[in-house]
Amino acid sequence: MLAILAASASYIAVPAAMKIAVPKANPGIFIPMALAVTFPINITIGMPIYLSIIMNS
Repeated sequence: MLAILAASASYIAVPAAMKIAVPKANPGIFIPMALAVTFPINITIGMPIYLSIIMNS
């Protein structure tokens, strides 16, 4: 569960970091991309990887 929470932290951190790093970046693009791209990958690929790491530890 901690691994899933740590991986999900990017959904909160990315918009704030992008606003500071690239002030002219369009938030209408990078906020949905953080959810539309990374969330499905985290669910479909990340969770099985995290589970296998936990089970093999």
